[in-house]
Amino acid sequence: MTINIKNIPELEVSCSTCQANCCRLEVMIITDTGVPAEHISVDQWGAETMLRLDDGWCSAIDRDTFMCSIYANRPLICREFEMGSYECRQERAA
Repeated sequence: MTINIKNIPELEVSCSTCQANCCRLEVMIITDTGVPAEHISVDQWGAETMLRLDDGWCSAIDRDTFMCSIYANRPLICREFEMGSYECRQERAA
């Protein structure tokens, strides 16, 4: 499915309106940022990703606040995923 980003309204995305949609995406761990071992999943080829629980959410997301419980040690991909960016708004629209 292709989403036309031009049809997505310019919603203000801030910490108070964030829906944490990116915390349901598969996140590969490609650099060592100190992600605690209990939040790492290793596939059959040895690739490391953030562990996602049965509900699809990242294991590091606090379900009450929808804030990252390992924010200072989050993976590089999470650090580079900017709130309110094209990718963020695309995930929110989907």
